[in-house]
Amino acid sequence: MPALPMEESVFAAALASDQLPLLEQACQDAARFDLPVRLRQLKDRLVALRPAPEPLPVVLANANALISCLAPEAALSVLDRYGPGPGLERQQWLTLQWRAANAGLNHRRAAEALRRLAAGERSSLEAMALPVRLRDDGTLDTRSALDVLASHLAAMGRRQEAAEVLLAGRLPGVVAAERLKLAVALLDNLPLAQRNALMEMALDQAAAGGAWGLAAQLLDDQQALQRLEGGDPEPARQRRLRLSRRIDDTYAEWVLRRDDPSEAERNKVLEQRLRSPREPGGHAPSAPETAEPTTP
Repeated sequence: MPALPMEESVFAAALASDQLPLLEQACQDAARFDLPVRLRQLKDRLVALRPAPEPLPVVLANANALISCLAPEAALSVLDRYGPGPGLERQQWLTLQWRAANAGLNHRRAAEALRRLAAGERSSLEAMALPVRLRDDGTLDTRSALDVLASHLAAMGRRQEAAEVLLAGRLPGVVAAERLKLAVALLDNLPLAQRNALMEMALDQAAAGGAWGLAAQLLDDQQALQRLEGGDPEPARQRRLRLSRRIDDTYAEWVLRRDDPSEAERNKVLEQRLRSPREPGGHAPSAPETAEPTTP
């Protein structure tokens, strides 16, 4: 990566060009070095460069360059110049619409693009991976379009619809448990019995996936939910206690037992373990191994 931005003459040549790849490269450079004047000039050039009608590949390249120029709303306006029919072109067009709307935190347009991609089958979004972040090593971090749609809906305050999207998923195990956990949090107006039933489903999925840490979180959430709604948290507490011993979660077990006078003896053992971080499984770092002396 260059250590300095484009020289003025190189930038001027790119700005005067009608080549979209060259303009996008200039956009990336201006964005990297936080040069707002150049970004604005490039945005104006890209918006005016290819007026409609243009073939879809040109429209997509133009919009992509505008996203690189940190001008997602302008990218949406360019995409709105084209209306593809059904098929691959429409999928590419809607996916780039989502990218532009997501970059501009336009949750309404982003959710609309994903709903249109789903074409009435929310579960079809589950297998669609959307790029959500560029990692430090240059690779893309992706996320299921189903979860992304739920996030946009939740950000707009449409909590019930977001939960319904999550519950449309079909993947089992840890993914299902995490979606159910989030759905319970979103459905805060649902009766306690129904929310508890969803929590039980999440626990079953976490157990099926062997995700005991997640199961522990779910049981903690279940206790909190029962307390908040005037239910009985004791069954969840007892299950959490059993799980704490199974996964050797000393601190959680101590928290659950510490107020029970009948558990005084066990609490002493747990407190001793908590004060002995160098015991096996303790939180202190292991001592470095000493190399065996070698014989010359």
